[in-house]
Amino acid sequence: MREKVKEALNGIRPALQRDGGDVELVEISADGIVKVRLTGACGHCPMSTMTLKIGIEKTLKEQIPEIKEVVSV
Repeated sequence: MREKVKEALNGIRPALQRDGGDVELVEISADGIVKVRLTGACGHCPMSTMTLKIGIEKTLKEQIPEIKEVVSV
């Protein structure tokens, strides 16, 4: 599953990088929780929660149904 998540994040990454940010995969738990770290401009942005839930989590869940949640660490 790790490779699938990395692949999905690589699809999201260009949009984040256009705004000066990025996303880093930290961990995937056995129960389907993906932990990521938003970096660059995304790490401090007041909209980072929306980016995480509406952008990253939604995309990952659509592509990988086993994902239950995406959280920022």
